[in-house]
Amino acid sequence: MSSDTPLPPAPRYLALGDSYTVGEGVGADGSWPFQLAAALRGHGIALDGPEVVATTGWTTDELAAAIDAAPPQGPYALVSLLVGVNNQYRGRPLAEYRQQFEQLLQRAIALAAEDPRRVLVLSFPDWGVTPYAAASERDPGVIARETDDFNAAARACCGDYNVAFVDITPLSRAHGAEPAMLAEDGLHPSAAMYRLWTREVLPVAAGQLADAGGA
Repeated sequence: MSSDTPLPPAPRYLALGDSYTVGEGVGADGSWPFQLAAALRGHGIALDGPEVVATTGWTTDELAAAIDAAPPQGPYALVSLLVGVNNQYRGRPLAEYRQQFEQLLQRAIALAAEDPRRVLVLSFPDWGVTPYAAASERDPGVIARETDDFNAAARACCGDYNVAFVDITPLSRAHGAEPAMLAEDGLHPSAAMYRLWTREVLPVAAGQLADAGGA
């Protein structure tokens, strides 16, 4: 290859979600998608991004509306999806979440060149263990049960579409009340907690990029 030949573009990564994707309280560099991309590059996997479509507070329908308003320009080598906690927090129906999550998953697959091997989904954490939840006087047992129900719906949907599902909820229950694992608001994860998430996601994402050819 001559010095005048342009290098091929690096594979791109798109992260779809809400506060847990945008990194509320820690900034983009501390969020798990940015940590994941850096970790993949550290393992010799060229990856551009992440490009993030996420805002604190978004529900499934709000994320879908944002995608409609400014459609991401695929194809992407990797697409992640983490959404649902705000549906649960607002008391939205599980059946509605299941339907809207499936629609989002279909869109994620389409953005990944119609290849489900390029898509991964994370469960959302159990925020009922946090100081914020304690101060709000919300029932932690109800939050835990609904968190499991919503995540089970997402997991089942991923199974239907052969999409990888990474369960980070146990980490949130084991460490979610520890001050070092929390942002200043006492609700959202710290960069240290996101580092634990990244360790869970990294081998999955690396395997996907290898299996799908990386581009």
